[in-house]
Amino acid sequence: MTYRCTESDRDEGKGTGMAKGRPPISRAELEIAQIVWDLGKGTVRQVHQALPKDRRVDFWTVQTYLRRLEQKGYLKVQRIGKGNDYSPAVQPRRVLRALVEDFIDRVFDGEVLPMVQHIIESKHLTDDEIDKLQCQLSRLKEDEQ
Repeated sequence: MTYRCTESDRDEGKGTGMAKGRPPISRAELEIAQIVWDLGKGTVRQVHQALPKDRRVDFWTVQTYLRRLEQKGYLKVQRIGKGNDYSPAVQPRRVLRALVEDFIDRVFDGEVLPMVQHIIESKHLTDDEIDKLQCQLSRLKEDEQ
């Protein structure tokens, strides 16, 4: 079966990056932020309960991560009774884009091609993934003309 390019392929990955000056997000903070993004919003208890069972992170640590994410501008907080309700302040795509750009800058000296070559050589791509990649590259080439 051959993959057919769609309009959503054209839009994939578009958008602006995070606002400059936003502090970096740690791996543990990213895990907590992803839970809030999945939930849409949540209290410390809800986020703590949503952690994978094999993750042994106590309630107070989750609360600390949520507060840090709010201070860094990744989450918004609303006081609800005696507790706080946390919700996304930044779209997950923007955070992902910033993380990838930072990774490319640090590991590949800002060069995208060596990273793509490394991924293609080290990971087995399915025929469907190759078709999607070719579609993206074709669209990129068309957009530049």
